[in-house]
Amino acid sequence: MIEAFVKESLAQDVGRGDLYALVEPSIDCKADIIAKSEGVMAGVLYVNALAKLENFEIIWGKKDGESFVHSDILAVLKGNSHTILKVERTVLNILLHASSIAFLTKQYAQIIEPYGVKLLDTRKTRPLLRVFEKYATRCGGCINHRMGLDDCLMIKDTHLKTIKNLKEYIKKARKKIPFTSKIEIEAQTFEIACEAMEAGCDIVMCDNMIANQIFEIVKFRDANFSHILLEASGNISLSTIESYAKCGVDAISSGSLIHQANWIDLSMKMD
Repeated sequence: MIEAFVKESLAQDVGRGDLYALVEPSIDCKADIIAKSEGVMAGVLYVNALAKLENFEIIWGKKDGESFVHSDILAVLKGNSHTILKVERTVLNILLHASSIAFLTKQYAQIIEPYGVKLLDTRKTRPLLRVFEKYATRCGGCINHRMGLDDCLMIKDTHLKTIKNLKEYIKKARKKIPFTSKIEIEAQTFEIACEAMEAGCDIVMCDNMIANQIFEIVKFRDANFSHILLEASGNISLSTIESYAKCGVDAISSGSLIHQANWIDLSMKMD
């Protein structure tokens, strides 16, 4: 999957061929990838696959998940000039995209780490980039939420409109979904959260609630269904995430890790 991704990414940039390579013969060269802002490294797996595909050497100054600051040399590329210059933009785009997501994710993760709460991403990813973007959040300290509809049965508010009896639905679901699959119910009120727990779900997502509302649900869970996991989600930002972590939930999910990540600044310089 990674090899196919980098091959297609490079093909988009190269088109019918790099016109630069038509003019002069190739020479041996070396290039540095330099940080022009702070960030968190991500993209190593993908650039390694590209290096293998295009037969150039890469020496890493940082590993996935490691922080960097302005002027750090993140990687050194060695090979012939035609190849290095052909892959330049693809390499930078991969590192920029992934490292920017990892950088924002790490800021979220560091805030809630003292509370023992897990940070989760969501399915709010760019089309066809889910695996790549969720890999980037892992580099920043996130634990992936479900990858798709097939690895967890999540009943959202839209699904609840189609279900007459939640308890009966969950009973039927247990007989049909894989034994290892969890059932998560999205709740937007205290009453729905209580109903979901009594119906026998594994996880309740407290969606678009204020911290005080979730605190009451945590108390109800602890007193009656201590085995059920609680997740907070919905419009959670860097400025508010700590208040949710203090509520006693098990996890906090945020789409912002990906869709609010601003690109950092990297460049490639030839020696």
